[in-house]
Amino acid sequence: MRILCLLFPFFLLLLQGAAGFSFAPGSKKECERIKGYCSFSNCYFPYVAKGVCSRFSICCKK
Repeated sequence: MRILCLLFPFFLLLLQGAAGFSFAPGSKKECERIKGYCSFSNCYFPYVAKGVCSRFSICCKK
């Protein structure tokens, strides 16, 4: 029963960390992996912004 009391806070911390996890690309390599491209301006029509490639560019994907 003591082990259960110790494991419960561990699982809460584990789930809290997983809630902030994001699948948005954060680098040029990740953007290309999801078959997107990096753009310094807006994404053109069939593409939408899905993340960032660097500080000044965004990742565009269909």
